[in-house]
Order: sequence, then structure tokens, then C-alpha cells
Amino acid sequence: PVSSTLYGSRFLTGEVGGSVTHQCFYSTTPANKHDRKYWCKIARSGVCYTVISTTGYTSKDHAGRVSLEDIPQNGTFAVTMTELKENDTGTYRCGIGTTNRDLYVSLNLTVLADASDLGPTELIHGELRGSVTILCPPGDTHGVEKRFWCKLGRTGCALIADTDGYVGKSYQGRIFINPQESSGAFKILINDLKKEDSGLYRCGTERLSVRDSHRVVALRVTAASTLPKRPKFLSSTVGGSLSFKCHYDPKGNYERKYLCRWKAARCSPLADADGFVHESYKGRIQITSNDQENGTYTVVMRHLREEDAGWYWCGAKNGHTEHTSSVKLRIQKETCSSQDPETSTLVKPTLSSSSAAYSTPTQRSITGLTYTTGTVTESTSTLLPDATPGTSVTPPGEIYHESSSGESHLLPVVLPALILLIFITITILALTKIKLQKETGK
Repeated sequence: PVSSTLYGSRFLTGEVGGSVTHQCFYSTTPANKHDRKYWCKIARSGVCYTVISTTGYTSKDHAGRVSLEDIPQNGTFAVTMTELKENDTGTYRCGIGTTNRDLYVSLNLTVLADASDLGPTELIHGELRGSVTILCPPGDTHGVEKRFWCKLGRTGCALIADTDGYVGKSYQGRIFINPQESSGAFKILINDLKKEDSGLYRCGTERLSVRDSHRVVALRVTAASTLPKRPKFLSSTVGGSLSFKCHYDPKGNYERKYLCRWKAARCSPLADADGFVHESYKGRIQITSNDQENGTYTVVMRHLREEDAGWYWCGAKNGHTEHTSSVKLRIQKETCSSQDPETSTLVKPTLSSSSAAYSTPTQRSITGLTYTTGTVTESTSTLLPDATPGTSVTPPGEIYHESSSGESHLLPVVLPALILLIFITITILALTKIKLQKETGK
């Protein structure tokens, strides 16, 4: 059977005497590749009469002014109508199957005496768990317009994100709108792609004075991904440190590799592989170990604070294209023995302790991440910051006196008093015995 994945633009606008091209996108299953593709127009009776199909049929009313090109390897077929007439306005279907009631998507074509050319739908390919970059039309040069990204559906275009800070629930941490490029265009960056992200989208700007400027994009996410699954959540503690690896295509030629902090569809640069570090992160964040052969670089974060919790993006930029991935950092106030089964596994401690009263630092390994949660005392579970190169750790003896209870300081006073009490008791007993002996002898 054919796959239910089929999509295309829901609206087309053309001029009288002009032409339009419509693209339909489908999954490249064997059935879809070889089955009949059709383009039909719905009559008032509700019947969809074939205009053209891959069987070679073309209606008389459209002879010489309609064509259909199927490209199975790309999963697309395109219908072009020329010499448009006003009565070409109506509802059409592009579909796959032996009848015009099989798999299809409907669209409305409006033919006007004067219409602006909206351009063809842009097809963007993405890989499962990967990322995509979409270039959107330029807005005003001052960058004050709101930019938006929405998904086209039967009831309109559902907003996903905009530059006012709105982000849909399923896109939290994985979409970034770059409001202004040097060309005047703006970019939409999406990572951690999912199967359900496939579909038709619109990006554009909202202007009050003129008609909205927008572009229609068909995003197709390839289900068969070569990308490995990576952790989406990392955990550490206040005062602790962690490191994690960022991945990029080793065959690519990237002008910049960076880390940024994501919030409300924006991403503020924190550091890059060329040595840049944001002022507020000086001494706390560093990009190291750029491994070009394996396509990785390592991010190290130290002296963590509660406010460091949130989303972070790894990025590698090559021209307009950027390959990105995101990770969410959780900061705990105290060490916790529980493990997140999704993200971490315990490994044997690699550091030793000089006193039996102290546990060794706990290390966790998370697929390219290794971090130390801190050293704790068994009696108080007091978290101590990780030691970094060039710094010292308080000796165990000092830690003991600071963290132990006040009872240990009472011992020198209580012990002599106890000995004195025992001595007095023995003396009294001895004197009583002597007295009894004298009375008995009388």
C-alpha cells in the first residue's frame, strides 16, 4: 500500500495568461515510486476530474498547457499549468493511486488579473536527529519587524516560533530565529529533527504597511538516520564542573564552531573555538580538544551556578548553513544518589580519598560527557567544589572539624568528670563497708 505521507502547498496564486508550478512531496517507498500520480480538479458535483496523470492522460480543456514531471528518487512530482484562465480557479488534488479518491492532498488555485509571483515551494531535506537551516525573505533593514515560522495545515498556519519570544511546546530548546543576516534575510535553525516535523511551513515577516512577505517551505525528515542518539539532558551540582562533546561533519569546512545559550527562540554566543568567551563566563567556560578527524570539539564548564541551568547549543557554521545540536543542563543544589536512566550511567570512581571518613568523588559518564559531582562527607553530605588545576583543596583534618557536630568538642570535659564520679562512688562504698564492719564487731 502507498504511504500516508503526502503533502504540498494548500494555496496557489497565479495571473491570467501566466503560469504556476505545484510540487507534491511523498515518501520514497517502492509503492509510491511506481504508482500512478495524478492531478485533478473538483467539480461542483464533488467529483474530481483528472487533468493529467502519469498514465499519459491529459484532459482536452488543458491540452498543451499542463505538464506533470515525476522524480521518484527525490519523492516529488511537479505539475505546471500555463496560459492560465480565470475559470482555472478552483480546488485541485495532487495524489497517488489508481483512482482520484486514493491518497491525495487538496489545494486552492486562485487566478487573478494581477497577482505577484510568490515563487515555487522550497524543498528542504533533514535527517532524523539532525538539523536544518532555512533562509527566509528579507525584511526591513532596521530589523524591527517580527519574524515568524508556522506550520501549514487545514485550519491555517499554526505558529511555532517568532522573534517576540514565542516557542511552541514541542520546539522548546531546538529552534532559533536569527533575526537579521547581512543580506537582510533571516534564518530559521532547527535541530533534533523528528519524523513529525515533516510538512509544509511558512516563514516571513509581519508588516503593518504592506502585504506580508513570506516563503513556503516543504521540510522532509529522512527516517533512516546515520546520526547516533545523544543525551538531551545533563546533570551537575552547584560549584561542580562538567564537559561534553559537540559533533560536526568532519568533511565540512567550517568558519566558526561555537556554543550559545538558548532562550525564547534566540541563542546568545558564549564561546567559540577561536578563543572568544563571553565576559560573564570568563574562567568558567572553555572550548578545547578540537578533533577535526572525528568531527568533535569539547566544551568544559566549571564553577557551575544555579542560574546556569537551561538549554545550550553546539554549532558549526559554513556560510549560511549551520549544523547545530542542543542539550539541557540541570543544576542540583546537593548531590543526589538517584540516576536519570535516560542520560547517565555510573562508572567506578577514578579519584581516591585520604580518609575513610570521606567518600571518593562520584563520576558519571554520559556519551561524550564526563563530570565530577563533588566530594562529600558521610556525616553531613556537604558539597565541596571540584578542584581545578592551580587550586588547592582543604586538608581532611580541617574539613572534619568544620563539618563534625559539637559533641566531639565535649569529650575532653565529660571524660574527667565521669572518672571523678566513679572514684567518689567507690570511696563512699568503701567507707560504708568499714562502718558496717565496726558496728558488727560491737
